[in-house]
Amino acid sequence: MSRFRMIALVAMAASAASAGPALAQKADLAGAADHALVGRYEGSVVTFYQTKAYEELKLPSKPLDRGDKDKPAAWQVDLSGKLTSIRYEGPAGRSILEVMRNYEAALKAKGFEVKVFCRGASECSPARAVSTFWGVGRGQIGLPTTWDTTVYLLAERSADSGKVTVGLLGVETKATNNRPLTPHVAVTVVESKKMDSDKIAVVAAGEMQQALERDGRIAIYGIHFDFDKAEIKPDSTPQIEQLAALLKQSPGLEVLIVGHTDGQGAFDYNLSLSQRRAQAVVEALVSGHGIERKRLTPAGAGMAAPVASNRTDEGRSKNRRVEIVERYRGR
Repeated sequence: MSRFRMIALVAMAASAASAGPALAQKADLAGAADHALVGRYEGSVVTFYQTKAYEELKLPSKPLDRGDKDKPAAWQVDLSGKLTSIRYEGPAGRSILEVMRNYEAALKAKGFEVKVFCRGASECSPARAVSTFWGVGRGQIGLPTTWDTTVYLLAERSADSGKVTVGLLGVETKATNNRPLTPHVAVTVVESKKMDSDKIAVVAAGEMQQALERDGRIAIYGIHFDFDKAEIKPDSTPQIEQLAALLKQSPGLEVLIVGHTDGQGAFDYNLSLSQRRAQAVVEALVSGHGIERKRLTPAGAGMAAPVASNRTDEGRSKNRRVEIVERYRGR
């Protein structure tokens, strides 16, 4: 055997040895499971898995057309309900298009209607903003940022128990010297249902008075708003009534009504939303209960003053609140 051939064989063996771990089959993330209505592509593995009893999010409902980049409502759908988020990787050597076409066929066979199926920047984002489309389509699930390989699918199925929406965004990573072509799929399943309510007791006027005297502020969670809205929901009436009672019992009391959001979304937008929500509480007290407007100062803090980590659903729910802050001018 020639010296050159011997060197080549040794190099190939070394290359295969170094590639071995990268090509080896991974195991599913501990505790993960497929969603019964979606399943998985044969040979893929779960690398991320999370469920939430209730969440609110958006997914693309159509390609991102020119002129719509700054108009989310034109190309996104609001969803709420039980959320299942799964990320699959592999199998090696399969294109993302093949994987997604299999999901499409499987969902149709289970009674889903496919609302969107697009491939690549030209189909998914005629607005030439495929990274924006990708960012919404992945449903808050981390994926390789190979935007140019994007394939997206949105499907819906209605039943007596409610609507089920499935969003899948897939990308592929190219083959390298030690890693094969690999598809990656973010699966977002939203089973629509109403959020469990009446979980937080109404804070009575006397309790608010004690907190203001002790701490100068109190956070209340009984004033509710729809997702991305500033209109007060009807089930907030008991808490608004207790706040009005506090102000009537203490005619010299002046307060800041401060709106707070969680850490999701853009900073400036959340700042504006929290201000509008604070203003809505002021209007309810003035028009519905005769409280003098000069005693109430609305303020929006947005995401700037969290009381818990925004990494968890529980933490985010604590951060979405209205605070009553005493405006003490001295006596």
